[in-house]
Amino acid sequence: MDAPATITVRDEGRRRTAGAGDELSTPRLYVMRAGYAFMGVGLALVKWPLLFQSPEALPVPAGVVTCLLTAMSLLAFLGLRYPVRMLPVLLFEVTWKVIWIAAVAVPHLIAGDMDDAARKVLINCSLVVVIIAVIPWRYAWKRYVRTSGDAWR
Repeated sequence: MDAPATITVRDEGRRRTAGAGDELSTPRLYVMRAGYAFMGVGLALVKWPLLFQSPEALPVPAGVVTCLLTAMSLLAFLGLRYPVRMLPVLLFEVTWKVIWIAAVAVPHLIAGDMDDAARKVLINCSLVVVIIAVIPWRYAWKRYVRTSGDAWR
């Protein structure tokens, strides 16, 4: 069986092994950190205040979304310290927003029946372009698609 390839990550002048055959420069890590900061601060400003409202002000479905996105903001802040290790958080953010845009927003746009609430969500989801821009896609492809997975046994 072949040994897995490794990815070397340069972080503040130190070299570490991460896993697939590529190197991320320190400036690239700072670009990723900017994406984590954008996501974390944005969610903290919008979602954290909702946690401190009375329970009646936050219906159960909206409460679930608020808690999930608050957790995402906390993980994004962890990404400031560990930008490469927390890359799945950025990938999750892109994935759910692209799915929502494709499965919900586009059909409503085509049908011409998008209401104000859906339009607001579409505008917020469109900010995902910032996250798409900061993800090191070549690294992600090599790390999560091309590299062998972990053993099942």
